[in-house]
Amino acid sequence: MSASTAPATTDQVSAPPPTELAAGDHRRTLLGTALQSVLAVVTALILGGLLIAITDEKVRHAAGYFFARPGDTLSAMWHAASGAYAAMFHGAVYNPDGATVADSLYPLTETLTVATPLILAGLGVALAFRAGLFNIGAQGQILIGATLAAWVGFSWHLPAGLHLLAVVAAGALGGAVWGGVVGLIKARTGAHEVILTIMLNYVALNLVAWLLSLPGFQREGSSNPVSPAVDGTAMFPKLLGDHFRLHWGFVVAVLATVAVAWLLERSTVGFELRAVGANPRAARTAGISVTRGFVVVMLLAGMLAGLAGTAQVAGTEHSLTSGIAASFGFDAITVALLGRSTPWGTFFAGILYGAFRAGGVTMQSMTGTNIDIVLVVQSLIVLFVALPPLITFATRRSQEVAA
Repeated sequence: MSASTAPATTDQVSAPPPTELAAGDHRRTLLGTALQSVLAVVTALILGGLLIAITDEKVRHAAGYFFARPGDTLSAMWHAASGAYAAMFHGAVYNPDGATVADSLYPLTETLTVATPLILAGLGVALAFRAGLFNIGAQGQILIGATLAAWVGFSWHLPAGLHLLAVVAAGALGGAVWGGVVGLIKARTGAHEVILTIMLNYVALNLVAWLLSLPGFQREGSSNPVSPAVDGTAMFPKLLGDHFRLHWGFVVAVLATVAVAWLLERSTVGFELRAVGANPRAARTAGISVTRGFVVVMLLAGMLAGLAGTAQVAGTEHSLTSGIAASFGFDAITVALLGRSTPWGTFFAGILYGAFRAGGVTMQSMTGTNIDIVLVVQSLIVLFVALPPLITFATRRSQEVAA
């Protein structure tokens, strides 16, 4: 599959592919069942609740006389965990204390706003996974996409509609180029895409930091590394009015999900990409160009991540900073894994992670629970998603060795 590191010629991957056993377990890790994803989330939430409980001051106090009155400790644990998760729900889905319907539904719109770049970047990672490539470079692709989108947004002055289309096209182009470079080098030399994408992440981060120190990119009259604000004609319109931050970038994410689903399941290109990801040797035997598949999939993956950067610039932040990508590129890997590298699975996983990020702030402010517990839950989800196929693989390998 994608683990070859030896040089390759025009349409050859010279390093031998992994065994069918390893390839099968790799695919199961990425494409397992929806039930496994649900169980992973539920188990992670349960363990996260236990961590919340044991770090709660009231629980620790009740634990001091546990053997005298164990019910007090168990009750305190339940109230600590349920209170934290209830606060997260209020901050991510619905606030029952809202004065109006709009106030009550505001948390849900925040979840969808945060989920937008996660969905787009997650689709890019998932698409590469389906072709057998590990796209760890969504972070850099988001940054480059956001940079080009911001530049077009504040330096070009075009009519409304046309300007936004130019910004979206620029962001998609920037991400596609940054991802396509990886696909091209992978196809021509056999260099490992994980190493390439990680290195390009650092290149992108430092390139953006350098650009923001230049007069043409730095906001006039400011010493901070921030670009001028993009023109109003370059911004995504608000989807539900000015009371909410949710913008039409979320509609772009929905359309991108539909497009990727169609590409993978209904198009010839998608069939070829899936064939390359399933078995490169068999795909080559069937006349499918594996190297072309690498280039195409990384172009598309980078384009999707570039759209995530565009959503940040033209929809949420309205200007470019070196932190515009936050941790969306790395979270996108988790989103794709949880979504089992399927378009709609990735879509709903992105919304779930958007809820974690949006609700975590409310959880901390209302209950005092450290927001880092959200990161723990997310990490546990990844662990439980990957654990079953890894155990299966290790068991089969041990049996193979014993035989």
